[in-house]
Amino acid sequence: MNLRYKKHPHLERLLKNARPINLDKSSKVLILSDLHMGNGGRRDEFKRNAELVKTMLEYYYLPEKYSLVLNGDVEELFKFSLDTIVSEWDDLYDLFLRFEQNGFFWKTYGNHDAALLDEREYRLAPSMVESLKFHYGNETLLLFHGHQASVLLWETYPMVSRAVVLFIRYIAKPVGIRNFSIAYNSTRRFAIEKSIYEFSNQAKIVSIIGHTHRPLFESLSKVDFLNYRIEELCRAYPAADSEKRAVIEQKITSLKSKLDACYKEGKKIGLRSGLYNNITIPSIFNSGCAIGKRGITALEIEGNKIRLVYWYNGKQSRKFTSDRDNRPKELGSTGFSRVILNEDSLEYVFSRLHLLA
Repeated sequence: MNLRYKKHPHLERLLKNARPINLDKSSKVLILSDLHMGNGGRRDEFKRNAELVKTMLEYYYLPEKYSLVLNGDVEELFKFSLDTIVSEWDDLYDLFLRFEQNGFFWKTYGNHDAALLDEREYRLAPSMVESLKFHYGNETLLLFHGHQASVLLWETYPMVSRAVVLFIRYIAKPVGIRNFSIAYNSTRRFAIEKSIYEFSNQAKIVSIIGHTHRPLFESLSKVDFLNYRIEELCRAYPAADSEKRAVIEQKITSLKSKLDACYKEGKKIGLRSGLYNNITIPSIFNSGCAIGKRGITALEIEGNKIRLVYWYNGKQSRKFTSDRDNRPKELGSTGFSRVILNEDSLEYVFSRLHLLA
């Protein structure tokens, strides 16, 4: 179907009703999603990275004057009650609210924490919205969790969602069933990304989402990005001297190994325009999640730059490094390190979007 005629009523509504925020060259914004905070017990997936999140927020982003957006599924209400979550992570809620002093703090809601709309005493209630739209000059970046693009009723309608909560808490959870989430279903994950991608191209906006737990930068999946980098290095090779050629050869060998591993894991090639099969339009970004086994991913907007970053415990693992010569930097003596995985100017992103969409 031609993208110009495809309708996305839920996403059009989000764009129309989104709370507007103006960005300029001095703006700094951190975007995190999918913390899935629980009760601190063994089934709380956030627990493994909780100290990392607290440390980077308090000792990096807060003093660096970043504003903060939590882009949905912050609390894991499918598994745990709000009271137990708030009791366990009360200090973290205090930390979230401190970002208001840097400019703003907002929280969108996802399918796992939408029940908070009924909680009048919820601490973050004044900061909760369904979607935000950042105005950067004449351009628009739309922030929302992403579940709104799902065709599944249980992710869209409160009545069905409540039934799912009961199922997960009292049936799936006790017997160890865990693949109820969109994050564990690649087919559904890709369908949601594709729907948002089509809408963003049609509206000529950038959408920033979470929900699928899969980091995307300029609509590129990990497989796409690895292919793209190999192509870049191959193009640089003929003009390089012998020393640089040796470095390029090593990098390509490493990237090929990573690419092989992706295909062995069954990871799909990412998004395409539907009009130009070999061109990816940079209209969708995803901050990933904060419950990764080796660390967390996040998106940063700083002035005219947008970047995908990775935070991890450098004392335990140095497996995740960037091939763009961006060296990990440790945050003081905390043991936690940050590495820039990808970065581009917003001017480039929107120029490419308007030229290709």
